[in-house]
Amino acid sequence: MQTRPFFLVLTLMVSSVLTAATPRPNILILMADDCTYSDLPLYGGVNVKTPRLDALASQGLTFDQAYVSMSMCVPCRAALHTGLYPMRSGVAWNHVPARRGLKSSAHYLKALGYRVGLAGKDHLAPKVNYPFEMVPGVERNCVAETADYDSAPLSEFMNRDGTQPFALVAAFTSPHAPWTVGDPSHFDPARFQLPAHLADTQVTRTEFAKYLAEIEVMDEQVGRTLDALEATGQADNTIVLFTSEQGAQFPGCKWTNWNAGVHTGLIVRWPGTVKPAQRTQALVQYCDILPTLLEAVGGNAQSSDFDGSSFLPVLKGRQTRHRDYAYFMHNNVPEGPAYPIRGVTDGRYHYLRNLCPERIYIEKHIFGRAEHNAYVPSMFWTSADDQRSYNLLERYMRRPAEQLYDNQTDLHQMTDLARDPDYADIMARLSARLDQWMTEQKDPGAIIDSTAAHQAARQQKHFQMP
Repeated sequence: MQTRPFFLVLTLMVSSVLTAATPRPNILILMADDCTYSDLPLYGGVNVKTPRLDALASQGLTFDQAYVSMSMCVPCRAALHTGLYPMRSGVAWNHVPARRGLKSSAHYLKALGYRVGLAGKDHLAPKVNYPFEMVPGVERNCVAETADYDSAPLSEFMNRDGTQPFALVAAFTSPHAPWTVGDPSHFDPARFQLPAHLADTQVTRTEFAKYLAEIEVMDEQVGRTLDALEATGQADNTIVLFTSEQGAQFPGCKWTNWNAGVHTGLIVRWPGTVKPAQRTQALVQYCDILPTLLEAVGGNAQSSDFDGSSFLPVLKGRQTRHRDYAYFMHNNVPEGPAYPIRGVTDGRYHYLRNLCPERIYIEKHIFGRAEHNAYVPSMFWTSADDQRSYNLLERYMRRPAEQLYDNQTDLHQMTDLARDPDYADIMARLSARLDQWMTEQKDPGAIIDSTAAHQAARQQKHFQMP
């Protein structure tokens, strides 16, 4: 009988022992909903306290340059779960399904032996592309007037089977509008600081206080979920990832490619692997998250099925850079009349291209649905007498063909440098990179932002353009 060489047997035994001693880490993804990153204290926000997020950041790595590809719920979540940009996934509009047959994080992690669950908001379709176990306990309806939360079902999911690692997404619905939970009396509308891109009206201040109250609720639910994880005894072997999603439903945030829309908060805690209380300037996007998690748990992160790539070396402190550019797009249909936008940033300079600058920008939730807001009408009423309100309204509705901002000196992007000759070389470089990305993604540009194209996408005919 043939026997194995002694060194091979020893190697197999050592490998087996190491595997048993170091099981694959669990994964817990915590998602806010429509939370402008710069309103969080972690990113310079001064109006609300988030003690649980601050504590999480003290235990992990905070990303200062993380971005979504579209500042809308459905496209940005599709990018996170598929590792693809909107054109390749098919989710290049809001409220359309991904191209049938695409794999998502649920498929990849199940293949690696994970139990995969999602609690709270999903906004993912078709379900065959996202075969998560739907875990109760977190409010699912992002426009509900409640934000119900019960950690018991999350605990049950995490504790269910000690022989199998879990991957759980806890997707909270705060601070998505309408802002009806939390306690706005914690905030004095006359005292807090409004971001520079918001008109300073009494209505805006009142609504902003309600939004801040929902950030408090979100922070509390993040903390209760982390407490539930701690109670399982598995926190030290769990990768925790928090992200704030896209910007809030205020003018200049969600549904735009401005920094307040596409820049997202991102924290990763992984005890023993990620050093605590660190920050990084590494540039990353949502489509990089799935490859990163797969590589972290021993899967294949090099697949050509991904647009993103793993930033695991950044998590491990081996690299300080990841990608050179992050890319954005916006197609306004079905949220309003066509207004296609594309954009790119190198982390400092932020270039936008408005593909139909002759049009005015209108988004139906901002302009046309009083139950969701009252702040934009207040901009109109005050703009007749207040120059700042007029300037902000004009900035929001009438945009030039190209815009350029220096994020290092102009956080809220109030100074457009596109027509400054000193920045011509930067404009040319970023414009060329955006052209290259659009070509690679087979993005036809303005023609895609139409009712016909949106309807084709809803019928799984994503690239049959009119």
